[in-house]
Amino acid sequence: MENWIISDREHLGGSPRVRGTRISVTLILESLAAGMTISQIVDAYPSVTEESVRGVLAELAHRKDLQPA
Repeated sequence: MENWIISDREHLGGSPRVRGTRISVTLILESLAAGMTISQIVDAYPSVTEESVRGVLAELAHRKDLQPA
């Protein structure tokens, strides 16, 4: 699995973001929670792709702290 979620101090104050963009993971999640589709997110934020949004979601879904014990 590729690492779509990255963070470093030089971008967004270290907040997790989509690799290769200045779009935060929080913005992606908030957009989905507000009812936006992945296509709408890609249209609204051209620096992300459908692949990167799906990659971020897959990465979040596989986080160890979100897995059943």
